[in-house]
Amino acid sequence: MLDNAPYLSCQHAGLTIEGYSRAAVQSYWRLPELKIGFDLGAHPWDFMGTQTWFLSHTHLDHVAALPVYVARRRMMKMEPPTIYAPEYAIDDLRKLLSVMQRLDRGRQTCDLRGVKAGDEIELSRENVVTVFATTHTIPSLGYVVWDRRNKLKDEFIGLPGDKIRDLKQSGVAITREVRVPLVAYTGDTSPAGIDAYPPVFQAKILITEMSFIRAKHRREKIHKFGHMHLDDFLERADRFENELIICGHFSTRYHPDEIRRTLDARLPPGLRDRLRIWL
Repeated sequence: MLDNAPYLSCQHAGLTIEGYSRAAVQSYWRLPELKIGFDLGAHPWDFMGTQTWFLSHTHLDHVAALPVYVARRRMMKMEPPTIYAPEYAIDDLRKLLSVMQRLDRGRQTCDLRGVKAGDEIELSRENVVTVFATTHTIPSLGYVVWDRRNKLKDEFIGLPGDKIRDLKQSGVAITREVRVPLVAYTGDTSPAGIDAYPPVFQAKILITEMSFIRAKHRREKIHKFGHMHLDDFLERADRFENELIICGHFSTRYHPDEIRRTLDARLPPGLRDRLRIWL
C-alpha cells in the first residue's frame, strides 16, 4: 500500500468522508459510497478508483493534481474519468492537459464538463448534484449531493393496492419526488457563498473551510480574499442544521494544537459537538 498523499477518514450517515485540506497546500476529498470526489489539489493513490470529480475552482491547491490523476488512470488501463469544473475554466483546463500531454508524451484523456450555478448533474437514480455559486478571489462553485426518492402522494395514501395500480396504469402521476440534502461541499468561500444557498446549512454532512481563527486577523480582509473565520461560524451557530460539519483548509500559520485549543474554548456546545476539525 502506497502512502503518497495524506488523508483522514470518518463515517457518518452511512457515508465515508476521506480527504485532506490545508490552505495553499492541497485540498482533495472523496465519498467512496457515492463514487465521487471534490477537488484535486493532490491525489492519493488510494483514490484512483473514483472516476467522477467535481472541481470548485482552479487555484493550484485545488487543481494541481488533475493531469497526474488523468495520467494514472490511463497508465492503469482504467476508463477515462469524468471531471466537472467551472464552465469558464474548461478551455484552459483542456490547454493544461494538452501541454502536459506534450511534456509527458502520454495521452491526457478525460471527459471535461463545464458547469455553472443552477446546474444539476444526475449521479444515479437515487442521487443528484446541484451546483451553487461561492465567493472567492476567482469564480468558484460549491456542490450539494441530494438523495431523491419517489413517495406516494398524500391524496393516495391509504388506498388499496389495486386502486393505486389502476391509477398508475391509467397515466395518473401517483408519486412525487422528495429530496434530502446529503452532503454539501463549499470549496473556498467567504460567508456570502454559503448564506445565499440554504441547503448548505441543511445537508446532513457539510464539508467547508475555516481558514482563520485568530481574533487579530481582520475579517473584512479575510472575506475580501474569499475565506472564512471562526467568528463567521459563531455568528451563524443557530443556522447550522447539519449533523456533521467538517472544517478544513486552516492556514499553515496555525499549529494544530492552537486550532484545537481555540475551537474548544470558543465554540458553543451545540456546535462543537457536531464540528470536526480536519487536521
